[in-house]
Amino acid sequence: MIIPFRQLDPDTLQNLLEEYATRDGTDYGEREVSLEDKVASLRRQLQSGEVVIWFEPGEESVNLLLAEDLPKDA
Repeated sequence: MIIPFRQLDPDTLQNLLEEYATRDGTDYGEREVSLEDKVASLRRQLQSGEVVIWFEPGEESVNLLLAEDLPKDA
């Protein structure tokens, strides 16, 4: 289920973006990117619709997904 990011409390959204940006396996290439820059990039991708916040009820988990990778039944 897609969670509209504009409906989240700003602090909740910030915490979600920071948590996602610091997860293991989140690679930004060869150069070092600050947490602030990573979060800003994620926020821009949410605003453009390229990325969505996805809640998986069965697993009770939240993730960021590329809109093009959404499950077909979304």
